[in-house]
Amino acid sequence: MSSASRSRSWDVHRLPSAAGRNTLVTGGNAGIGYFAAEQLATAGATVVLGSRDPAKAEAAMASIRARVPGARVAHLPLDLADLSSLESAVDRLELGHLDAVVHNAGVALDDPPRRETGDGHELMFGTNHLGHFALTRWLAPLLSAAPAGRVVTVGSFAARSERLDLEDLQSTRDYRPKRTYGRSKLAQMSFGFALDRHLRAVGSTVLSVVAHPGGALDSLTPSRPPVVVTTPGERLRALPAGLVVQGKDAGARPVVRAVLDPEVRGGELWGPRVFGLRGAPRREPVPAHMGDPAVAAALWAASAELTGTARHLGFR
Repeated sequence: MSSASRSRSWDVHRLPSAAGRNTLVTGGNAGIGYFAAEQLATAGATVVLGSRDPAKAEAAMASIRARVPGARVAHLPLDLADLSSLESAVDRLELGHLDAVVHNAGVALDDPPRRETGDGHELMFGTNHLGHFALTRWLAPLLSAAPAGRVVTVGSFAARSERLDLEDLQSTRDYRPKRTYGRSKLAQMSFGFALDRHLRAVGSTVLSVVAHPGGALDSLTPSRPPVVVTTPGERLRALPAGLVVQGKDAGARPVVRAVLDPEVRGGELWGPRVFGLRGAPRREPVPAHMGDPAVAAALWAASAELTGTARHLGFR
């Protein structure tokens, strides 16, 4: 089936049933993660919100339950910046299998100075990439126990213009917040594509897919108080931008399609249809720098060493 026909047959407002499927959304209490969780719950999935803030997770769950009667949602305390906590966090899931994990949680800093996690890693690279890399290891048995598990990595349009510096992955020599953020998202996406190659090589039933939200603004996002509050004035002022970008509810749709569409294949990249910035989800070509196997292999080796994680990540 062609990419175009696949996109036309997908209705973002009439999702296929996800009843009986267990999903974990990291950072599911806000932004793209919240709307992905809401949409997955609407489809009938059991959705676990991975969040280090219990109050924000409770607010997000209350919002989902208010909009989705009978929604099955739960909170998993999860701090991706604390690598030593991840194994015990996964143990608390108490699930027999996990149909999908959405690697969404992320840190974005606007201004210097450079900050580090408790493990001594640059905060954005350490949380956005290394945390998810290590989390994948502990989720591997649950994903492998599902009939067709999926790892969906949420990338960013910002990664398109960046390149990884394999000699300075943690921006110790030249730290610039926007560039470091873009590179952390590029690292995530590179890993997502490399993970699928690894899964295919070992004959795993798990797929790894990468998705991105395009241009997603709070001011174009429908209100979900207290998770997100958008005033009529903010929405009005943002209308011109809506010709080019979209709200975070729409930005979550490529992610949800990557989780639910049975036609999605491992190693694919999904994003918005119009210039990769807005519109219905579609499959996109993988930019060469994101899919480069040599760069990914070096990143994978460094990530395993930095996290103290076995290179096979539990898939072998």
